[in-house]
Amino acid sequence: MRTTALRAVLLAAAGLPLLIAASPSPSPSASGAASGAASGAAKPVTDAGTSFLTAVALGTGQAADVAASTGDYLYWAFGAAEGQTTTVDVTVTLPPSADRHGPQSWSVELFDGLRRRQSCTAGPQDATAETAAGTLALRCTLRQIRSWAEPWSGDPLPGTYYVRLTAGQVPQNDLGLAAQVQLRLSSKGGAGDAQPEGGELRAPRVPPVNAGSPAAAAAAAPTASTAPSDRAVAPEEEETHWYSAPFQGRNTRWFWTVGGGILASLAGVLGYRLTRHPRRPPSTPTPSQP
Repeated sequence: MRTTALRAVLLAAAGLPLLIAASPSPSPSASGAASGAASGAAKPVTDAGTSFLTAVALGTGQAADVAASTGDYLYWAFGAAEGQTTTVDVTVTLPPSADRHGPQSWSVELFDGLRRRQSCTAGPQDATAETAAGTLALRCTLRQIRSWAEPWSGDPLPGTYYVRLTAGQVPQNDLGLAAQVQLRLSSKGGAGDAQPEGGELRAPRVPPVNAGSPAAAAAAAPTASTAPSDRAVAPEEEETHWYSAPFQGRNTRWFWTVGGGILASLAGVLGYRLTRHPRRPPSTPTPSQP
C-alpha cells in the first residue's frame, strides 16, 4: 500500500510541469488592450444642456465635441474639489465665411453651485472672430478652490460648477448656422495643495475661548467692599408733595384732559377778543338845506 501511494505521488509531481506548460497564457495583445481601455481617456461627450438644470456632466480631463447652432446657450457641469485649479479650453469651429454676414463674439463663463458667476484668472474669456476667421479659441481658469472660504463670499468652494458658452454679438442673419464646439477640462492640484504658496495657516488668528472656565480676576476672593450683603437694601422712597397725589395713577389723564380743554377755551376767547373789530354806529346823513 505504501509503495502504491508513493508511486501515485511521484506521478502527480512529474505531471504538474506538463500541465503548467500546457495551460494557455494571456496574449500580450489582449492584456495591452485591457490596460489601454482602463487607462485611456473617457469618450468625449457629444451633447450639451440648454440650462443649468439640463447641464451635461463632464469628468476631469474629459472632452466634449458638440454640434451646435449659433446663438444657442450650451451648459456643462463638472465637480471641483479642495485645492484644485480647473481650466476650461473651448475651440469653436465657426460656420463657413461665405455664409456669415459679419463678425461673431463668443463668451465662456463659469458658475458655482449657487449659480454665482466666478471670475477667470487667465485666458481670453471673450473673443471676437472676424468674418474670414474659421475658428475661435476661448479659455477660462478658475481660481483655486479653498475649503476655508466663507459660504457667503464669492470665493469658489468645493462642489459643482457650470460652464456656459454663448454667442453674444452675432448678426441676425447668422443665427442658427451650424457650428462645432470642442471643450476640454483640465485640473491641477489637490487636497495637499490647498494652502497658498509660501504660507501656511499654523494657528488660528483668534485664540480659543474656554467657555465655562473662570478668568483669573474672577477667581480671586471677593473683598469686603464687593462681598454680597446678607440683608437686602431697602428701596428708596420717592419724595411726595401736596400736589403730586392728584396727578398720579389713573387720574393723571383726566386732569390733563380737563386742564387742556380749559386752556384751549381761554385761548380761543382771548384770540377772538384781540382780533375782532369794534362795531361803529351807522352814520346818519345830514339833511340838506334848501
